[in-house]
Amino acid sequence: MRTRVKFCGITHREDALAAIHHGADAIGLVFYPKSPRFVTISQAIEITQTLPPFISIVGLFVNAQEQEIKDVLHAVPIDTIQFHGDESPAQCNCYNKPYIKAISMKEGISLPQMAETYQEAAALLLDTYQQGTPGGTGQTFNWDKIPLDLTKEIILAGGLTPENVAQGIRQVKPYGVDVSGGIERSKGIKDTVKMAAFMKGVANADSR
Repeated sequence: MRTRVKFCGITHREDALAAIHHGADAIGLVFYPKSPRFVTISQAIEITQTLPPFISIVGLFVNAQEQEIKDVLHAVPIDTIQFHGDESPAQCNCYNKPYIKAISMKEGISLPQMAETYQEAAALLLDTYQQGTPGGTGQTFNWDKIPLDLTKEIILAGGLTPENVAQGIRQVKPYGVDVSGGIERSKGIKDTVKMAAFMKGVANADSR
């Protein structure tokens, strides 16, 4: 099975269309005001209007209020929610949407325990831990910490680039990969050349 790809932190419709053109399976919209890739509901509507079919739209939240998430879901065609904060399983389960739970790979984290705790998640997204920064660090973590026998699907994130994504896929064998900064020319602005190179790296890994 081929590795799925999500391009996250999309802030412009042109970048969403470029992501789709280069073969991304999903685009990520960040609804976290402290992020440099934050989009408002009106921006998200503009980005997602009349996108082609079979593309998944993922909405990313960090410890958001329930009403805030519901307002986004009411206005934007979100397919999957990505929780990037300290949300409990109960908080993740109350929107009648598939969800991804991001796990910061800090010292002492037990992925088997996280898989059990968030057993209803569609996948666990593994990201680099940096105190005070819920993702988007641009740094990788030690992939050796990921057990190969987890019962939950894994999405590899954290510092992925066109140069290292193939190595990450071969080592971790994730269901999918998630990239934001590694395909940008500046924060929130994607680079089509880097997008193409990233997808080539994924294809190279999958072909072996």
